Amino acid sequence: MKSKITGSTLPVLEIGLEPGDMVVAEPGEFSWMTENVVLNTTPMTAGAKGLFGILGRALSGGGLFMTEYSSQGGPGLIAFAAKVPGGILEIDVQPGQGYMIHRHGFLCATHGVELAMGFQRSLGAGIFGGDGFVLQRLSGSCTAWIELGGEIVTYDLAPGETLQVHPGHVGMFAESVGFDVTFLRGIRNMFFGGDGLFVARLTGPGKVWLQSLTLPNLAHAIAPYLGKAEAQQATQAGIAGGIASNVLRDMFGNR
Repeated sequence: MKSKITGSTLPVLEIGLEPGDMVVAEPGEFSWMTENVVLNTTPMTAGAKGLFGILGRALSGGGLFMTEYSSQGGPGLIAFAAKVPGGILEIDVQPGQGYMIHRHGFLCATHGVELAMGFQRSLGAGIFGGDGFVLQRLSGSCTAWIELGGEIVTYDLAPGETLQVHPGHVGMFAESVGFDVTFLRGIRNMFFGGDGLFVARLTGPGKVWLQSLTLPNLAHAIAPYLGKAEAQQATQAGIAGGIASNVLRDMFGNR
């Protein structure tokens, strides 16, 4: 199996398949493929958490099924195009060395990948949509390709070193990195600073990949060019700060 990533702003991952090779992705993710590539949709790998891991991922917005792509009758090719401007990373996943990735980050992987919900917290419909903030846990024994938005900035955190990040900019990090989402300090900062209510804390040791472009901010940027109904929907799903009323309504309910 050989892979090639081409392009810069909207990259494309091309994978050459030999007979016996297999690539796994969520249904409907491929962009183009040769005629001799065959598809087989199957239930996703359970992993360490078994059925509860599968159901947890489904409830957090993931799927119950994965599609396997393989070649028959000779070499084949399949391509996956990035959905937003950004980059595609190739990651070697080893047993016991998993990664946490943002909910839309998984592009595809070789056979042996395990995906499960790794973290979920409701941070308000105004910031991340109705599904809240979700991270997927990527583990198993495979080669995986991850899609991140915008420019990719990496940090190698030393033991005890902490980085505070807007949650939407968290792209991926090694499972050895400690992670939590907390309130932004200071009442005036929270409600009048325009930076939102929450901040992600990543504590080393381990590697962190941050993304400069987030889907909520992208939706907010294109909202003025949409129709009224579409703009309202995009804005509600995309404003990353200054929308405390929506967040509080989601957290505490209508009183």
